Amino acid sequence: MKITPERTIGSIVAEDYRAAATFTKYGIDFCCKGGRSVQEVCEKQNIDSQKLAEDIAASLSRDAKSSDDVRTWPLDKLADHVETVHHRYVEERGPIIKQYLDKLCRVHGDRHPELFAVSEEFDHCIGAMAMHMKKEELILFPFVRNLAKSERSGEPFRAPKFGTVENPVNAMMADHNDEGERFERMRAETGNFTPPADGCSTYNTAFHMLREFEEDLHLHIHLENNIMFPRSIALEKALTLSAS
Repeated sequence: MKITPERTIGSIVAEDYRAAATFTKYGIDFCCKGGRSVQEVCEKQNIDSQKLAEDIAASLSRDAKSSDDVRTWPLDKLADHVETVHHRYVEERGPIIKQYLDKLCRVHGDRHPELFAVSEEFDHCIGAMAMHMKKEELILFPFVRNLAKSERSGEPFRAPKFGTVENPVNAMMADHNDEGERFERMRAETGNFTPPADGCSTYNTAFHMLREFEEDLHLHIHLENNIMFPRSIALEKALTLSAS
């Protein structure tokens, strides 16, 4: 995306809605005042236009996918990737989406009561994901990294207090199922996140972000359920067998 001084804020968000998150971070109104140029906004709000353009470019280039085959990554690298990419994404985007949904409920809730159900579901999602990610970062992922280290060094791994890795894995997979079902309910409420005819820019952006959030969540869950978790279970069993 080419960001020139004369481009309007609204046109940038229209081209790629992900830029909305950066504008929100800078306190720039892309909705009601989207007709202003980048130069006008930066001069009025004392913002470095070059830094703004760089931040937008960085946000758009965030790549959750890798050209590498993640199935071949060491388990500790995979755990690091999930934590630094997907966990941080949830922490960054969750509050922004919540802010948009709160505004939509205030402005459009009388005509679109389904917004209250979606907002409540998303609030529960963010709360549940916060606890879920902490359990992974404090309990499961350290043990996964311990397994990877033991595989490389040949040294015995430290037995976890939770018995076997399958116990936290099963709990995490149950959480994943809950969030998948939660987004199915939100999609049912909104016609697959389709803004209504009277939806404003904030409405469109919020629903785009919800779709993106779900896409990231799906990749997040795929990396854990289908790659990290089975490999961790298999490696724990192999290391246990070789030590006996």
